[in-house]
This record gives sequence, structure tokens and C-alpha cells, in this order.
Amino acid sequence: MLRLPFLVALALLTAFGLGIGSAVGMLDASSGFGAIRLGPWAAFPEAQTSAADPYARSHRARAGKLLLATAEGLQFQADVDEDGARLSPRCTYAMDGLTPPARFWTLYAANRDMEPLMPAENLPAAFNAWNVLRRPDGSFRVLISAEAQPGNWLAIRRDTAFRLVLTLLDTPTAGSSGVLEIKMPKLTRVSCS
Repeated sequence: MLRLPFLVALALLTAFGLGIGSAVGMLDASSGFGAIRLGPWAAFPEAQTSAADPYARSHRARAGKLLLATAEGLQFQADVDEDGARLSPRCTYAMDGLTPPARFWTLYAANRDMEPLMPAENLPAAFNAWNVLRRPDGSFRVLISAEAQPGNWLAIRRDTAFRLVLTLLDTPTAGSSGVLEIKMPKLTRVSCS
């Protein structure tokens, strides 16, 4: 007598649980469609516009993040190096070159949820267009490592997986259709411990 209601309740609970779980999983796994990939860097230029797909809108709403309009900026992220190998906190990486034209840019290490990673106190956690040391030709080199490095050193934590986030603010790149023609800084692995 109690067997049928129990089976119905179990079936409903399973259906609702799997449905909600798969929706939340998809929102966590995807920032949206329409990614532009330039070497190891990826950006979602339409993710912050009215043309964004439903997954991108839901992802941004769930994260509760301030969004940039297309003309205000563009955020790139890198999870891999130039060779396609996943970034490892046990390795040292070099980011070399120039950023695309922008009034201002920032670079920091973030976790998988795009939250900035804070290294130990008094270690450099971010760079921007004003505080990076440049070569005479305007290019720069930032070394990303858990161990101290000479010059521009972006400190990361040895025990935490990371991604790099490069945000270009007030850039013509964001509002143009020539986004595929821009050159991004190279991201190469220097060494691994």
C-alpha cells in the first residue's frame, strides 16, 4: 500500500533533483557561447550585451558581477599556455608583448570562479597599465610564479589552480568587428618545479 506512493515520490524527487542539478551545473560550467580565442586568451564579447545567450545572462546574474558594456571594455581569460597545456601553480610563466590598444588594462590571477587570488601579504597580486615596468619599445614581460622573480612578478599561490584575467578598459577592440585581428601578449611556460 505504501509502496506506490513511495515510488512516485522517489521518481519525482529524482526528476526534480537531476533537472535542477543539471541546470546549476550548466550555469557553473559555461560563461556562454560565442567565445573569441586568440592563442591562450579567450573572451566573450557578447556576454555582457543584450545579444547575450541565456546561459551567459544566467551565469552573470548568478555571479552578481558588475558588467562592462561593449564600448567600455573586454575581459580576456587564459587557462592554458601557448602550447595548450593547462596553467599549473607549480610552474613559472612569462607573459610577453604588448596589450591591444586600451586606455587602461589590468592583469590578475583568479580561481575557477573568477575571484581574484590573493597571495601572501605584501606580494604583488596584480598589474595594470600604470605600474608595469616596460622595455624601451613599450613592450613588457610579467613573470607569473609562486616563487619570487626579478622585474614584473605576479605572485600566485602554489596550492591553488589559477587562470589569468586580462581586462582591457575603454578599448576600441571591444566595440569593433576587428577583434580577431588584434595581437595578445604571449603566455609561455618558463620552468616547472
